Amino acid sequence: MHPRDSAIPNIMPDLQRAVRTALEEDIGSGDITAQLVPPDHTARAHVTAREGCILSGRAWVEAVFQQLDAGLNLYWHFADGDRIATDTVLLELEGNARAILTGERTALNFLQTLSGTATTAAEFAARAAGTEVRILDTRKTIPGLRSAQKYAVLCGGCHNHRIGLYDAFLIKENHIAAAGGIDTAVAQARIIKPEALVEVEVESIEELQQALKSGADVIMLDEFNDTDTRTALRLAKGRAKIEISGSVDRDRIEQLGALEVDYISSGSLTKHLRAIDLSLRIDL
Repeated sequence: MHPRDSAIPNIMPDLQRAVRTALEEDIGSGDITAQLVPPDHTARAHVTAREGCILSGRAWVEAVFQQLDAGLNLYWHFADGDRIATDTVLLELEGNARAILTGERTALNFLQTLSGTATTAAEFAARAAGTEVRILDTRKTIPGLRSAQKYAVLCGGCHNHRIGLYDAFLIKENHIAAAGGIDTAVAQARIIKPEALVEVEVESIEELQQALKSGADVIMLDEFNDTDTRTALRLAKGRAKIEISGSVDRDRIEQLGALEVDYISSGSLTKHLRAIDLSLRIDL
């Protein structure tokens, strides 16, 4: 089973809520343009990808039309995570014409955004191919679409960092300063939630050694050069995982993979995406 498949049941509440909110903001007091069509009129339609992409977001599209009219039939030609060629029909729909017209934009908004996220993730994953490094996302997501975008990252072949502030510790410079030091912060984290992963961001080899001594599970290197990164990897070997974050572009991924770092995290997976060009057309 692909991680994306096991993720869907866990995000269903978020999914339904996000779809409901999106429909409410679009429809408001009612879709007056769709009322030009007789209420009992039925139609067929299809969705086409006008450019190549990695597909992601089927469940969100299905939820859009399910909430509008449970009688609509959707026929997908591809699964999430599939690579789609330009001018390919992804989906065919059949049912109430008003429901299709009303849900069109909301459904495409989800599909184009999540497919864009997955496509960006796939580009990053391709750069890491042949290495042991895992590419991680961050919390730099579109508000209200956290779980959706993290699902799309999985579709693109990358991995999730923590989902939110509740499931893992990430102790950064401000936390360290406010808590009174790395050792104090890590010790307190073990008391607050003993089962949670504890990660510490460090800015020097000295701080790295403090984090190792404190027993951190993962250490994030902030703007380390290659020489210091090699030193950090040597010191941490067998004691903690090493993560690189900040100013990591696609070319840099290959270089870091060669250094054998454990993780690379990048906000670009979710915040620098470009929505995929999709269209829905009624079949005449």
